Amino acid sequence: MKAAPPTLKYEPGLVVAEGDYVILQRAVLRVRVAGQLGLVADILRIEDGILVEHWDVIQDEATREQSKSGRPMFGNAFPV
Repeated sequence: MKAAPPTLKYEPGLVVAEGDYVILQRAVLRVRVAGQLGLVADILRIEDGILVEHWDVIQDEATREQSKSGRPMFGNAFPV
């Protein structure tokens, strides 16, 4: 994270574990790139305490105007 650009803001999110699988929601990685906010979730498979597989899911965060429900994707407020 030391080498990350100043526009990168890490906000810890939900962690879910089931068997060998762990999902880390980094919405929690709110990343502002060219004015766009993105959300990231990491999906990991751990075997005998060793990380053996890793996938990323990346999605643009919906703005107030794009939100069908009128609510933010995460938390109680839309990002500024």
